[in-house]
Amino acid sequence: MYDYSDFDEAFVRSRVAQFSDQVSRRLDGSLTEDEFRPLRLMNGLYLQLHAYMLRVAIPYGTLRPAQMRALAQIAQTYDKGYGHFTTRQNIQFNWPKLPDVPAILSDLADVQMHAIQTSGNCVRNVTADHFAGAAADEIEDPRPYAELLRQWSSDHPEFQFLPRKFKIAITGSPNDRAVTRAHDIGLRMLRNAAGEVGFEVMVGGGLGRTPMIAFVVREFLPVADLLPYVEAVLSVYNTLGRRDNKYKARIKITVHETGREEISRMIEERFTEMRPQFGGADQALLSDIRAAFAAPQFRVAPTDSFDAFYKADPVFRAWADTNLATHRNPDYAIVTISIKAHGQTPGDATSQQMRVMADLAERYGHSDLRISHEQNVILPHVHKSDLPQVHAALAQVGLATANVGLISDIIACPGMDYCALATARSIPVAQEIALRFQELKLEHDVGPLKIKISGCINACGHHHVGHIGILGLDRAGVENYQITLGGDGSQDASIGEKTGPGFAYDEIVPAIERIIRAYLEIRQSAEETFLQAYRRAGIAPFKAALYGADGAKDAA
Repeated sequence: MYDYSDFDEAFVRSRVAQFSDQVSRRLDGSLTEDEFRPLRLMNGLYLQLHAYMLRVAIPYGTLRPAQMRALAQIAQTYDKGYGHFTTRQNIQFNWPKLPDVPAILSDLADVQMHAIQTSGNCVRNVTADHFAGAAADEIEDPRPYAELLRQWSSDHPEFQFLPRKFKIAITGSPNDRAVTRAHDIGLRMLRNAAGEVGFEVMVGGGLGRTPMIAFVVREFLPVADLLPYVEAVLSVYNTLGRRDNKYKARIKITVHETGREEISRMIEERFTEMRPQFGGADQALLSDIRAAFAAPQFRVAPTDSFDAFYKADPVFRAWADTNLATHRNPDYAIVTISIKAHGQTPGDATSQQMRVMADLAERYGHSDLRISHEQNVILPHVHKSDLPQVHAALAQVGLATANVGLISDIIACPGMDYCALATARSIPVAQEIALRFQELKLEHDVGPLKIKISGCINACGHHHVGHIGILGLDRAGVENYQITLGGDGSQDASIGEKTGPGFAYDEIVPAIERIIRAYLEIRQSAEETFLQAYRRAGIAPFKAALYGADGAKDAA
């Protein structure tokens, strides 16, 4: 895991001191709110519906136990005892008081964390596969490249005031767990015919009011060309991107208006100009960074106790079946800790829960934690013999819910409970769906299913790429929920298709239930997932279930 250099330390401390002075001037009236706004946004501080919100960067979703404990202490001391993990692998504190923010930033700096570039028209937190460095299907750990991009983009003089915010995601596996195709730049590692490792480079993805799937601008980019190529993309976008209309300022619109062939030509031309400027310093830095991400010293011990416990304990078995993933070391497992207990707020973890997760990582997980874009926490390296103890400790604090990848493992934005931009509630809808399917005892029978909920058109809940997507809108002052089906955030990414007219708040959970019952009726076997059934049968049977035969025709 990367450690701050002296330069990093000095840079972050200077920003804390600078912002502390700006907060003092805001509090004494020397700065108006309009003058203060761009300054606070540069330090991740938003003004939400009820209070300020501080967004803290968790680069490529990787945390140490000491950092998780610091987040727990901040939540307990300066907030309401919890933090909210986001789809950008960040954490948000929803209730900090403005006078306390400099102290929070100082506490973060003590554990090599900050809130820089978690807002603004700049390169945001670079996200990565949450199983990075552990997954059995991984070609190479992508986090050294993500760290290289983080260092390059931090306070980059050319890219601090882009036309709009810019998001980069990277995965080291051909199986995309980082939703790379819904990002401004998506990077997916692969091998060419000669067996060399490189990147498939995708540009122009994004959700929001105009959802688009990124297109492949380079089928294979050698790893040595990564930084100059990404800089070429940013340079072209910074030149072409619109600044007259923020709704048309993202690179996806630039691609649409310029044309794929022309923007590809411009990127390649700019790359040709820039490549000679990179004389190898970036590769020397990458080599140093790689050393910081060396694999842990894995234990060699029998796994018989796991096998025996798995057979004997049905509760543990249910958890293991859903919350464990295959590790590259057959004696280990990747543990996903569900932050989605039925009826709770997706992504919220209390101070106590954060401390327990930190303790477990330290004792059983080689001191490594990850935050997933699906708002869960990962212990990427746990020896199988330790899994019963890990499960028991998680159960003590409400973190042993066996639902990862199932219907209650819902992504939901904060919605109208917190966000000033939201037009409808998201959290209560997620809670009610989870409770309803827990009551019906259908969750495990339904199997893999991704529901994603956004409380406004900005799509922070990724609803466009949900197998079932729910978008909350305001219709004449009344909450109305639009449903999309068939979205996918994997390597086969697709935008969901609208089913038809939306549903009132008290109608949305019954509507989801009708969709699920339709799926259970049409699936050809228990192994055919919801997404597979949808792709085979199309939207018609689901429209009929939602609106009736006549209504389905009207919706069409």
